[in-house]
Amino acid sequence: MQVVKNLLKNLLTSLLESLRDLAPILAVITFFQLFILHEQIPDLLGLMGGMFLVAIGLTLFVYGLRIGLFPVGESMAHSFASKGSLFWILIFAFALGFGTTVAEPALIAVADKAAEIAAGGGIITQSAESTQNYADGLRLTVAFSVGLAIMIGVLRIIRGWPIQYLIIGGYVCVVIMTAFAPPWIIGIAYDSGGVTTSTITVPLVTALGVGLATSIRGRNPMTDGFGLIAFASLTPMIFVMGYGMLL
Repeated sequence: MQVVKNLLKNLLTSLLESLRDLAPILAVITFFQLFILHEQIPDLLGLMGGMFLVAIGLTLFVYGLRIGLFPVGESMAHSFASKGSLFWILIFAFALGFGTTVAEPALIAVADKAAEIAAGGGIITQSAESTQNYADGLRLTVAFSVGLAIMIGVLRIIRGWPIQYLIIGGYVCVVIMTAFAPPWIIGIAYDSGGVTTSTITVPLVTALGVGLATSIRGRNPMTDGFGLIAFASLTPMIFVMGYGMLL
């Protein structure tokens, strides 16, 4: 019974936090609708109901991260570090980055929309097969790049490499490739760097980095445990532009 009470208490606390986080969005919509556009808010009850459902979904998602994904990611990082197998740590990092990115809802939406626009613009043939192949190719390219990025980031934590040189070198590559990539792929490539680091990828990758840095002697979880997301945002831009050049 006490467990149920604690669960309800924690969920209520998370719900209040979610409502607090969503309050600025609601305030902005209300202000511009009433005082700038001077119009009534359409379907006010629907808007309030939708915001409440978003708050419930956000509450369950964040609470699930706290009790599920974060502990799992950190415990697996501890286990791999204790076994001392660099090969399997790197394989796990690649598989984690690849698997979470393929399942990323934001990436699926962007890939489908990019395929639709590419077909409409004559870049690919207007057929269901070509559109699906384009979207799948884009998703797999981004997923592979994120897997490689997480693997490099984990290797950086283990070896103690300075993160700034890797990031600067990566963005130099992005700038150079931007000058040679087809114009129609550049925007998609830049967006791919953002949509990959969303609801599924970020929690697990962050837990992996922090858990690994905590488990390795001489590593600081604050300075070494974070930074994996930066690699996950960087490499998709390079790989997607390369995908556009090849396509």
